[in-house]
Amino acid sequence: MAASKPVEVTPQSYSYVFSPYREPIARVRPGQRVVIQCEDAFESRIRSPRDVPSQALAGARFLNPQTGPIYVEGANPGDTLAVRIEDITPTRDFAVSCLIPYFGGLTSTAVTRTLQSPLEERVWIWQLKEERLWNEELGISLPWMPFMGTLAVAPDLEAITTLAPGPFGGNMDVPDVCPGNTVYLPVWNEGALFYTGDTHARQGQGELCGVALEITSKVTVVFDVIKERAILWPRIESPTRLMTVGSARPMEDAARIAYAELAAWLAADYGWTLPNAYQLLTQAGGLYVGNMVDTTYSLVASVEKALATRSTR
Repeated sequence: MAASKPVEVTPQSYSYVFSPYREPIARVRPGQRVVIQCEDAFESRIRSPRDVPSQALAGARFLNPQTGPIYVEGANPGDTLAVRIEDITPTRDFAVSCLIPYFGGLTSTAVTRTLQSPLEERVWIWQLKEERLWNEELGISLPWMPFMGTLAVAPDLEAITTLAPGPFGGNMDVPDVCPGNTVYLPVWNEGALFYTGDTHARQGQGELCGVALEITSKVTVVFDVIKERAILWPRIESPTRLMTVGSARPMEDAARIAYAELAAWLAADYGWTLPNAYQLLTQAGGLYVGNMVDTTYSLVASVEKALATRSTR
């Protein structure tokens, strides 16, 4: 029996909020392969070193356009939406990064105020060829390591800016939201109402200047619905690791959320007691910063699946 044709989702407009009130732009079934067209964080307004943000983004009230919402049949409040990322294909041959005034991890911002002047605006264009990214000014090339900077379901009740991460997922900027991995999200609305966008060609941990290597793409995903299974925060499963994402300020609260959710996952699904899970994560847990620049910071806690699934606990 031939595989069914993938569902193609090409938006006519983009959303700048994760909202439970927008009409779905597509309806899909669990198990269907879904190919989603995504814009970059700037809606392709920055395309050359001359396109400095203050001019290229003038008049753009919002950033981080999202494709969605996509209605997943069978998803209801209290369920978990599983999103298996199969592929990310670039739809242009360059990525962009830049310095934006009063934005980034090492400059004065609207919420971390100082009397410091803004950094000079700069734009870097990275050419993509044969799965390598090359920047002439820096004189280096880096491997193509794509992931979705933003992946979310609609929150309960509120419409939240697409610049924000939270329990719904959102703008986490976590490199493990990548092909080969499955992301689990809590469901608050009928159909889950899934959003994604903000493809990154690659990014270092922390997204230090606030702008990764931004690129347009088509992302291929397959949804599943885990019925009557509520989780509190996003989870990620790779072939070798279990991961959880916490988003908060200060950063230590994000770490606490991530590790507490991971301990709860070990207790619920892998037979660990909470004290033993606490001890395991103390001695063998991993922790990294996804972003240190967004409305709240995102941290990822992890443990090897081989340890989580051992037979004696």
